[in-house]
Amino acid sequence: MSTELIQSVNKQVATWTVLYTKLHNYHWNVKGPHFFTLHAKFEELYDEAAVVIDEFAERILALEGKPVGTLKECLELSFVEEATDTESEEDMVRNLSGDFAKLLDELQATINLAEQANDEGTADMLLGVKKSVRKHLWMFKAYLG
Repeated sequence: MSTELIQSVNKQVATWTVLYTKLHNYHWNVKGPHFFTLHAKFEELYDEAAVVIDEFAERILALEGKPVGTLKECLELSFVEEATDTESEEDMVRNLSGDFAKLLDELQATINLAEQANDEGTADMLLGVKKSVRKHLWMFKAYLG
């Protein structure tokens, strides 16, 4: 199997792990007039992130690779930045919007690698996540106006 593909899926595991923690931070620390809406949305998103992390890590194992398993590795590989604990409600949504836009690009790049490796299973899994990320990105943009 393609080492490059495994590395790219591992970068997804790392990114989604950092995103999972960031979403928890936002869930716990959101304040303001949209508290109830955002508190619930952030929980929905970190629950989804947990599923994505597990699916991607198990796919790496199925491809005879080794998924990243430490926070240090995840922080080194992730293109998502940790929360700073200074974000306003709007900053949180704006940051996630940027993160999800980058996720779309990275997911597509990984889909391309899976297709080059004739790995339809991995490509299909990634495509499903990309569809969900695109929907969340649309919602963030609608929230921001």
